[in-house]
Amino acid sequence: MTAFRYTAIGPGGERLGGIMEAASEADVVGRLQRQGSMPIRAEPAGSRSRWRGILSLDLGRGRGARKQDVANLFRELATMLFAGQDMDRALRYMQETSPRRVRGIVTGLRDAVRDGSALSVAMSRSPATFPAMHVGLVRAGEAGGNLGSTLSGLADLLERQRALAATVISALIYPAVLLVAMIGAVALLLTQVLPQFVPMFEQSGVALPVSTQWLIAAGNFIQDDGLWLLLGVLLVFLAGHAALRQNRIRLMLDRTALSLPVLGGLMREVVAARFTRVLGTLLQSGVALIPALAIVQDAVGNRVVRRAVERASLAARGGAGLTAELGSGNVFPPRTIHLLRLGEETAQLAAMALRAASIHEERTRLATQRLTAILVPVMTILMGIAVGGIVASLMTAMLSLNDLAAG
Repeated sequence: MTAFRYTAIGPGGERLGGIMEAASEADVVGRLQRQGSMPIRAEPAGSRSRWRGILSLDLGRGRGARKQDVANLFRELATMLFAGQDMDRALRYMQETSPRRVRGIVTGLRDAVRDGSALSVAMSRSPATFPAMHVGLVRAGEAGGNLGSTLSGLADLLERQRALAATVISALIYPAVLLVAMIGAVALLLTQVLPQFVPMFEQSGVALPVSTQWLIAAGNFIQDDGLWLLLGVLLVFLAGHAALRQNRIRLMLDRTALSLPVLGGLMREVVAARFTRVLGTLLQSGVALIPALAIVQDAVGNRVVRRAVERASLAARGGAGLTAELGSGNVFPPRTIHLLRLGEETAQLAAMALRAASIHEERTRLATQRLTAILVPVMTILMGIAVGGIVASLMTAMLSLNDLAAG
């Protein structure tokens, strides 16, 4: 007998975890399923050393494979299964044709499957690549006998999430480039252009305008202590990254992000799209509502929304409706609550959740375009003001020299 550390979702939607004595991981999974739980992960208890835990605290968990690579893996596995191939042969084909960066992951899956483990159990051994949502969906597909359809749906989910994230990131690249250009232009003027005039000002002995004095002092500071400034910024960034691991600070920042005038609306649309897409995919794949909500909690990202989903899960577990508690939290757009309530009333919650996800994804694209349309002229104006202010201050000092020479 070996000790295995397991993670599962109980019959009531609660998250379970602990150590169980069993002969193999498959025995742990089978015992949890007989108890009415949905196993998420099972691994030997001694596989995580003390030093690995310390390193994971300091450096974070491994990133695993890229989402697009995982989506391609699921898509090709589904194609092989639809063609009538067994899992071992499908994984062998993937092992031979996959890119080198994911070949090791496929090899690990195939080795575990050949040892008698189910695909979901094999996936649970690589949590950085296959999170709980992936494992839960695959396990539901295995239980329902529709693994091919489940893998295809999971690939669609990952591709939609990646496309939505790419839309937001691509739209913000141009404003970010403008910001970097503005900082670079100001730094160049302060450290390369303005110092060329300083000896002239000192020789004339004329009293410089206050703005010019500030600019000269700023240029001297950047030249003398610029490296210390960059080091300070880096330390602040690392401290902020560490502070975000604190639940109270992260909760406060997530709540603030949702209440911002323009970005808050965009954040709500993104979170609503992610929540409804994952929930609809889980329900459509045969996962019950309560376990699905427990899995969704880890996928939404925002701590405030996570708490709202947790309260809704507790209410649904007690027999109340899902949307009543979700609506009271005031974290989702009203459209989300309305469509989910309609799905509850018509017993089509999965279909309406996916419909809501499509609407929110489209609204996210439109909101991102509007945000970009605002940010680009604002950044351009700020860049013009910063550069123009420096030039105007320098010209004022030069006019002071001309007045002195004329006098």
